[in-house]
Amino acid sequence: MTQSNSKPRRRIKPLTIFGILGIALVAFAIVGPWIYPQDPWAMAGAPFVWPFTSTDHIFGTDSLGRDVAAGLLYGARLSLLISSVAAGTALTIGVLVGAIAGYYRGWVDDVLMRLTDTLQTTPSFLMMIVLVAVFGSTVGVLIVAIGIVSWPPVARLTRAEFLTLRERDYVNAARLLKKSDLHIILREILPNALPPILVMVSILVANGILSEAALSFLGLGDPNATSLGSMIGTGRESMRSAWYLVAVPGSMIILIVVVVNILGDLLNDRLNPRGRQ
Repeated sequence: MTQSNSKPRRRIKPLTIFGILGIALVAFAIVGPWIYPQDPWAMAGAPFVWPFTSTDHIFGTDSLGRDVAAGLLYGARLSLLISSVAAGTALTIGVLVGAIAGYYRGWVDDVLMRLTDTLQTTPSFLMMIVLVAVFGSTVGVLIVAIGIVSWPPVARLTRAEFLTLRERDYVNAARLLKKSDLHIILREILPNALPPILVMVSILVANGILSEAALSFLGLGDPNATSLGSMIGTGRESMRSAWYLVAVPGSMIILIVVVVNILGDLLNDRLNPRGRQ
């Protein structure tokens, strides 16, 4: 009786498939305007051409004859740009505040955490509206506004990780070797605290996409840039006769947010040791 030497095939997880599709979607949103170089502002055809009824305008046209597919590509790229940079801004501020609070503790921790609690209890969307209304509705202001209101959860998570790791043996050994506080924070504690913090990036990006879309829907987005939220805001005027002008960009927002969250789950499976058991 012979034994089979063939190894069992590893099953591909559905999340992995969605992750690959998500990466492809993000990549297409980034390079799409070069592959599909239609100007989203140009009147490319007759108004109110329904989706899948014309080979020239696969997702139809709006009330001015502008190509909806071009708007989707440019809008998705803008949403990913704003949300990614805003997430990076929130990550930088949150890690800095949380690391200092968790490492030094005492009155430093009390002051920084009271500031964090104050910002976290303030209605974040209302604060974004105020910032955009005061400083102007440009892409840069949107990034800063979203980033400023998004860092408190990162700070709290970073602080919790630092409080757990600051008394580990390798940290105490670094103190005995007279290493500086900056060295201990950046080289000893932060690399071990990063995995759960990086997983939160997907949540920050997803929230940034929704926040940017909501602001643009209210007319507070950059008027010189095509946004998925502004497409919905413009399309609602013709919703009864051309509901696809709201449904198509709305579906794109949902798809991007779902994909970003799936990528976050994949990142968690990769970085979390319990997820690999």
